[in-house]
Amino acid sequence: MRETLDFLLHDWLNVQQLNARERFSDHSRETFDAVLDTCERIAREKFAPFNRLVDTEEPRFDGERVHLPQATHDALAAYVGSGMLSAAQDDAHGGMQLPCVVEMAANCFFSKASVAMSGYAMLTNGNANLLMAHGTEAQRRVFAMNEFSGRWFGTMCLSEPQAGSSLSDVATRAEPDGADFEADPLGPRYRLTGHKMWISGGEHEITENIVHLVLAKIPGPDGKPLPGTKGISLFIVPKHLVDIDGQLTGERNDVALAGLNHKLGYRGTTNCLLNFGEGRFTPGGQPGAVGYRVGQPGDGLRCMFHMMNEARIGVGLGAVMLGYAGYEASLDYARQRPQGRPMTAAGKDASQPQRPIIEHADVKRMLLAQKSYVEGGLALALFCARLVDELHTAPPEAADGAKLLLEVLIPIAKSWPSEWGLEANSLAIQVLGGYGYTRDFPVEQYWRDNRLNMIHEGTHGIQALDLLGRKVVMDGGRALMALATRVNDTVQRAAQVPGLSEASNELAAALAAVGSTTKKAWSTGVPEEALANATPYLQAFGHTVLAWIWLDVVLSLEAGAVRTAFSAAPTHDDQRREPSAADRPRREDDFAQGKRAAQRYFFAYELPKIHAWLGVVARRESLTREMQDRWF
Repeated sequence: MRETLDFLLHDWLNVQQLNARERFSDHSRETFDAVLDTCERIAREKFAPFNRLVDTEEPRFDGERVHLPQATHDALAAYVGSGMLSAAQDDAHGGMQLPCVVEMAANCFFSKASVAMSGYAMLTNGNANLLMAHGTEAQRRVFAMNEFSGRWFGTMCLSEPQAGSSLSDVATRAEPDGADFEADPLGPRYRLTGHKMWISGGEHEITENIVHLVLAKIPGPDGKPLPGTKGISLFIVPKHLVDIDGQLTGERNDVALAGLNHKLGYRGTTNCLLNFGEGRFTPGGQPGAVGYRVGQPGDGLRCMFHMMNEARIGVGLGAVMLGYAGYEASLDYARQRPQGRPMTAAGKDASQPQRPIIEHADVKRMLLAQKSYVEGGLALALFCARLVDELHTAPPEAADGAKLLLEVLIPIAKSWPSEWGLEANSLAIQVLGGYGYTRDFPVEQYWRDNRLNMIHEGTHGIQALDLLGRKVVMDGGRALMALATRVNDTVQRAAQVPGLSEASNELAAALAAVGSTTKKAWSTGVPEEALANATPYLQAFGHTVLAWIWLDVVLSLEAGAVRTAFSAAPTHDDQRREPSAADRPRREDDFAQGKRAAQRYFFAYELPKIHAWLGVVARRESLTREMQDRWF
């Protein structure tokens, strides 16, 4: 995997170009490599050996505290010690000012080694990043800084037992805590009551405190909850109360664990039902959990989606790495497992030795499918992370373009890897045959862990509605047109390369089909008709995006090819200047041939699927809308 990661970062995404920007000017290829080396080592030594252990020794609640294997504590202590929690933050805040794309690449190793243990850190990082963007100076200093240091971990609390993805039905309430509630130095102080469900990392003793970010409804002018999402605000609700200096006061907040959920996968991450303000604890002698409002009243969803979008890219990357882990395990097995003999015109010769199953065409098909899914998905996730760097550090015009691309790609970055990374895991089990179902091999656990990612941070249906219902039509379709421009650029360059012109034409046709289908879906202007088949649209859109990613990736292997995803700009430092095209011959090594084979597989076996998916969208197939409950 490391060779692919280095190739994507340096030969395709051209991360060296970022070093010419002031924020990243202290970095070089050497510093980026050092970060990757450190994370790869920690993941190999502290996470991977205990992935099965934390799956079988699930978190246990004895009525007072949650028990986790010591390996979880040790692994996360090593992660904290690496500085990765604050890696992208300013030097002044104890960070490394790493580009987002390098930070995410480094975190790949932890997701691949143990996605369950690494989940605590991902949530904490997203929580703290949100506070840096929307919190007050005191909230950033007291809560975010202590999370970046690893002294405290964090969560996000959205779902409720009666309201999963329907946030307008949130029932948790927040009432101002006294007449002077606005005067608290940590932010406007409220008392929260309610229940939150499916809270990953919601209770543990890995750190001395847990910082919950909680969505709750505040009262309107008449004292009653506002309807829909209007009154939803965001609150910092620490497990233990703290003072303005970030020290624990010794008083427990009224946040109580009601129980642990025992899931199909991710078993090493605690998953909790939390009660807020049930009266088990009474901070300050008053009922209700103490919470400090983040941002303005009613601004909760806007603030929370800052974390949600980062989390969606992170979920997609985690799904990719689980798929990658399964791919590598099944590839290793296929190279060692002897079974079957060559078929000749006279039949099989039983006197001949068996051959490794990797020599069978159908096993190669399954391995190629996995390779195309996981390496393509990794490229997609890193491309989106590179866009985040463009958004924050590029000149205004380039930053605006990156924002548009992120708008339309985030639903794909989350949903596509979680579906096709899972399919990769299913194929890995198939390669191992009966052994794939057993705990003697890791592939069954990878599948179980990955199955959750299709639901994490918004189901496929929600991502589909977001894509077709909002992203591709907003601002007159500007985001879709921005993506089409990038795809067409790849199409035009590939058309000039021998061996890629046919793929260029196929991608152009796929893009045209997506565009015409989008218009047909909305041709009546009736949302119910357009969106009934949003999920097939999401699948077709995702496959078209991955075909584009693959074609762009293999273009960077060609003779004289400019690094395609992000072309280099001249800099003042000759050592950072892009080599001339003439300096790069066509790569013909096994690594490059493997990439070309994966691209060919995707275009031959996967891209044709889009036409069936788009068909039901284009004709606004009414079956699912007309189906009656009693007919089931």
